[in-house]
Amino acid sequence: MLESETLVVLIALPLFSSGFLLLAGRKADKWGHLFATAIAGSTFLLAMIEMFAMVGREEANRALYQKVFTWISVGSFNVDAALLLDQLSICFVLLITGVGTLIHIYSISYMSHDPDRRRFFAYLNLFIAAMLLLVLGDSYLNLYVGWEGVGLASYLLIGFWNKKPEYATAAKKAFVVNRIGDLGLSIAIMVAFAVFGTVTFKGIEEQANSASQGAMVAIGFALLLAAVGKSAQFPLQSWLGDAMAGPTPVSALIHAATMVTAGVYLIVRSNFVFDNAPIAQFAVVIVGAITLLFGAIIGMAKDDIKKALAASTMSQIGYMILAAGLGPIGYAFAIMHLLTHGFFKAGMFLGAGSVMHGMSDEVNMRRYGGLARYMPITTITFGFGYLAIIGVPPFAGFYSKDKIIEAAFNLGGAKGIVFGSITLLGAVITAFYMTRLFMMTFLGKKRWSEGQRPHESPFLIWAPMVILSLGSIGSGFLLYSGKRLEYWLKPVVDKGGHKHEEFISHATVTTMALTAVLIGVAIAIAKYRKDIPIEAPEKVSIFTRAARKDLMQDQINETLFMRPGLAITSTLVKTDEKVIDGLVRGVAQVSLGSAKGLRRIQSGYIRNYALLILIGAAALIAAIWVVTL
Repeated sequence: MLESETLVVLIALPLFSSGFLLLAGRKADKWGHLFATAIAGSTFLLAMIEMFAMVGREEANRALYQKVFTWISVGSFNVDAALLLDQLSICFVLLITGVGTLIHIYSISYMSHDPDRRRFFAYLNLFIAAMLLLVLGDSYLNLYVGWEGVGLASYLLIGFWNKKPEYATAAKKAFVVNRIGDLGLSIAIMVAFAVFGTVTFKGIEEQANSASQGAMVAIGFALLLAAVGKSAQFPLQSWLGDAMAGPTPVSALIHAATMVTAGVYLIVRSNFVFDNAPIAQFAVVIVGAITLLFGAIIGMAKDDIKKALAASTMSQIGYMILAAGLGPIGYAFAIMHLLTHGFFKAGMFLGAGSVMHGMSDEVNMRRYGGLARYMPITTITFGFGYLAIIGVPPFAGFYSKDKIIEAAFNLGGAKGIVFGSITLLGAVITAFYMTRLFMMTFLGKKRWSEGQRPHESPFLIWAPMVILSLGSIGSGFLLYSGKRLEYWLKPVVDKGGHKHEEFISHATVTTMALTAVLIGVAIAIAKYRKDIPIEAPEKVSIFTRAARKDLMQDQINETLFMRPGLAITSTLVKTDEKVIDGLVRGVAQVSLGSAKGLRRIQSGYIRNYALLILIGAAALIAAIWVVTL
C-alpha cells in the first residue's frame, strides 16, 4: 500500500466550495452554480488521474493510503482520520464525481428559475464531499462520518422546497428512517472495537478468521441494519418513494446513482465480516430477494413517473444486495450492476425531469402519451435506459443483471432454485412495469390538456442525458468483457481465490432471462396498447390497491412500530411523572414539613431559648445518670 498526500483534495474541494457558497450570500447567486459545477468537474478529473495512475501500478501497489491527522487517541483506542483509495473505492469515486458532474450541468438549466439555486448547488457539493468521505474512509468510524454527512445532505436536498408541508414531511421521514439504520452502524462499530480493539478495515480483516462466530454474526446483522436503512431495503424502504419530493436532479444523484447504493458498498467492503458470518450473509440474500420483488410490485401500480422509477430503484438495489449476500461469487456482480445502474437509472430520472419540464411539472403518466413526437431526444435517451434496465442485449443491464441471476442459480440445491427463480420473476415484473412506463409516457395517443405545449428540453438538460445513455449502451460490455471488473476487484473482495461451481450454464441462464423479459414486455403491450384512461380506475383488486399504497408499508410501520412506540413513550412519561418525579417531590415535601416544624421553635424570644437549654441539660443529666447506674 502506497502513501499519498493528494486523496484529501478529492474531499476538500467540494466540501470547502459548499461552505463558501453557503457563506457567500446573494452576491454569489449569479455565478455560484457555475463555480459548484466547475468544482465537481475538477473532482472528476482528479479521480480520472488517480484511476489511470492506479491502472499503471502493479496489483500489489494499487491501493493508496493517506493519514490526515490523529483523530482519537484515548488509552488503547486510537483512530486516525485516514483515507484509502483501492480498486473498490475508485469505482465509487468515479461514479460519484462523474454522474455528479453531469447532474450539476443538468441542474444549471433545470433550476435556472429557482431563487435559491446557489444554495441548491452548495448542498449538491456537500453531498458529493460526504459521499466521497464515506467511500474513502479507511475505517468504519471514518465511514460513519461520511455516512451521517450523506444523511444530512439528503435531508437538505429532499426538503429543498420545504415551503410545501408534504415535502418537509418527506425529508423528515427519510431522516428518521435512516437514523434507525444508522443505529446499526453505531452498534457494529462498538462491537468491533470491543472484540478486535480496532475499527479499521485492515485491522478487523486480519483478525476476522480467528474471531468468535457470535461476534461476527452480531457485527454482520448490525451492518445489514445500516445497509437496509441507507439503501431503502426491506423493512426500512418506506422513505424512498416520498423522497421524490425533492427536485428531480436530487432523485437522480441521491436516489439512483449514489446514496442508496451506499448500503451495497458497506456490505461489499465488509466482505471479511460476512464471509465469516454465514447466518448474517444468508440474511442479506433474503433481504435482497424480498426487496427486489417488493419494489417491482409497487412499480407496476404507480402512475407518478418519479415514484415508479423510485420503486424500480428499490428493486434494482435488491438485486445488488442479493448478489452481495452470495459472497465471493456475487460481490463483483453486485458492483457491476451498481455501476451500470448508475448510468441507466440516473439517465431515466433526468429523462423524467425533462418530461416534467416539457409538461409543466406534470408527473402523472396517465396525462402524458405520444410525447415521442415532441421530445425525440428525451425519448431516445430514456429508451436506451429502458432497454438497459429490462436486460435487452447489448445494453448494460443484460450483462450485469443476468450475471446476478446466474450467480443466484449457481448457489445450487434448493437455495439456488428458490433465489434464482425470484430473480427471474423480478425480471418479468421489471420488463412489465418499465414497458408500461415507456408506453404511457412516450407512445400512444396524447392525453394532456389543450393548454399544454410539450417541447424538447434545452441543451444543458439533454446533453447529460445523452452521455448517460451512452453508458446505458456500453458500460455493461466494458465491465463484463474479459471479466475485467471481476479481476479488478478480486484483490479486495476475493483474496482467497474461491472456486465457483457452475450448476447451470451461462447460455441457459441467458435464455431464461431473455424469455422472462419477452414475457413481461408482451404482457405490458397487450394491456397498454389500447386507450389508457386519464383517471386511474377505482374498481381494482385488493392487490392493486395495496400496491398503489406501497404494499401498506406505512400502515404496517404505524401499526407495528409507531403506535406501540407512542404507547411505550406515554407509559414512560407517566412513570416519570408519578414515580420518579413523585419520589423527588416526596423528598422535597418531607424537607419542607421538617423545616416548618423546626421553624415553630425559632420564636426569637430569649426566654424560650433558655427554657429549651434547661430542658436539654436536664435530659442530658438524666441520660448520664441512667447510664452510670
